[in-house]
Amino acid sequence: MDDHHEHAHKADISRRRFIARSALGIAGIAIAPGALLNASEAWGLEVAALKPETMKTLVLIARDIYPHDRIADRYYAIAMKEYETKSASDPALKKQVEAFVARLDKSAGAGGYLGKGWEAERVALLQKASGDPMFEKIRSGLVVSLYNQKDVWPIFGYEGESFSKGGYINRGFDDIDWL
Repeated sequence: MDDHHEHAHKADISRRRFIARSALGIAGIAIAPGALLNASEAWGLEVAALKPETMKTLVLIARDIYPHDRIADRYYAIAMKEYETKSASDPALKKQVEAFVARLDKSAGAGGYLGKGWEAERVALLQKASGDPMFEKIRSGLVVSLYNQKDVWPIFGYEGESFSKGGYINRGFDDIDWL
């Protein structure tokens, strides 16, 4: 019986170590110099033109504008990557993006936009910023940059264009069960 108890105790310690180490690695999106890393979803995004904090804020802004619990952060990061890419060759855009995030951080107070733990608080900040041309550019751009990702389509049950498959008439256009 002592052997069983000793074995169970060792397994318990091992489990605790595993959980403790995992918790350190799954802290969410981490900011590293020149990179945005998300250990919990195993993706990363190289950031060279914008500040990594700015890119992290843009990803959260995208999620707050179009929230979908079933869509992973990496798809929001892909959608916002264009601001990083375009900012590398367009100093005016870079200045606009950085200034927009700075204004949002300032209006958020201590901890900035990222420091607001509740979605409702961040959405209230976005509503106040909705008259900002940069906000509108981000919001309207997300319609294409987020929802035009083919990997996102199955999450919503969209199979893509239908013309090449004979159209929707004979392919269940009326089989929607969630509406």
